[in-house]
Amino acid sequence: MRNGRSEHAVRRAIRAARLDLSAAAGSLRRACAGPGRERDLTAQALKAALAAWLTWMIAGWWLHTPVAFVAPWVAVVLVESTVYRSLAHGLQQLGALTAGTVTATAVGLVLHSTAVAMAVVLPLGLLLGHWRRLGNQGIYAATGALFVLTDGAVTVTTSAFRIAAALFGAGVGIAVNALVRPPLYLRDTRAVLRDATEETHDILHAVADGLASGRWDAEEAGTWHERALRLHRRVDEARASVEWSRESLRGNMRRRGAVPAPGKGYDDALAVLDYAAVHTAGVTRTVLEVTAEDRAVPRPHPELALSYARFLCRTARALRLYSHSRFDAAHEDELRAEVTGLRDNLDTLRQELARSTTDHPDDVATYGTLLAQANRLADQLLASTA
Repeated sequence: MRNGRSEHAVRRAIRAARLDLSAAAGSLRRACAGPGRERDLTAQALKAALAAWLTWMIAGWWLHTPVAFVAPWVAVVLVESTVYRSLAHGLQQLGALTAGTVTATAVGLVLHSTAVAMAVVLPLGLLLGHWRRLGNQGIYAATGALFVLTDGAVTVTTSAFRIAAALFGAGVGIAVNALVRPPLYLRDTRAVLRDATEETHDILHAVADGLASGRWDAEEAGTWHERALRLHRRVDEARASVEWSRESLRGNMRRRGAVPAPGKGYDDALAVLDYAAVHTAGVTRTVLEVTAEDRAVPRPHPELALSYARFLCRTARALRLYSHSRFDAAHEDELRAEVTGLRDNLDTLRQELARSTTDHPDDVATYGTLLAQANRLADQLLASTA
């Protein structure tokens, strides 16, 4: 019995290892095939290795500097995801390391016991690590203090070499990140925005197809609503990607030959996507409520459902064209024509909803919600294309 469990565990471990190797091979193929996240990660890893090698060859092999290991260590951690982040974190890290090193050196020279010095310095270093101006680099204050107190005798000369090595490593790490294929994320930003728009388009089309064909299935409506709720996460990812792209251009020498920085068009697209996510969640929630078995609300008349389905289809097309028009002026005329049709479709929908509404409170609530969601998204699209 025990042998059987052991064999099963071995097979499971082998299968997991094969999956990991397959995933790694797939990432390597994608990195070689063309631009993408895998290639960016590979480039950053190679740059970090280059920065560490350069600093060690100069500080350790050529100059034989004391505590030379500090230089490649700092260089590696400062090959950041953006040039701006390398600069900002470099200054913060140097400030924290210097503060921790100076404090530990002063206390270590006064107190000749390493244990007592650590008891005094480490709380100060850890408290300093929470200083807002040091950001997430504050922990290096305590790290710098530990290097001083645990690396033999405490001397001013060694501490000065340690600070100089950190400064040299930071300079090399920042220089390598800024001069050797500095990272840009414009391609990823467009992809995230378009993915979010396409998902919104697909959900609206799915709901429209269901309404047009008379399908009022609660399970299917629940699936639509779950997808719509996840749209907010997509919009948040798109917003973070836009901010990331803007940061990647700060201090970046590749920006001259790159696509222009994300401008107002990106912000407008995010605003419309935000409205679309809210609108889509509202529509799917209303459809889900109508399909609930425990509600005695009559479903909308087939002609009204068909009219609303046409509005959703036109809205989905307008959203897709709007997203494309932010990056390609060739779609502007087509977008204007689609938005004009959307306005006409909305007027027709208003009239049909007014004629279909009864005095039943649930009818009023259902039709009112559908019309309100339609009005909000249409108004946002009309305002954005004005």
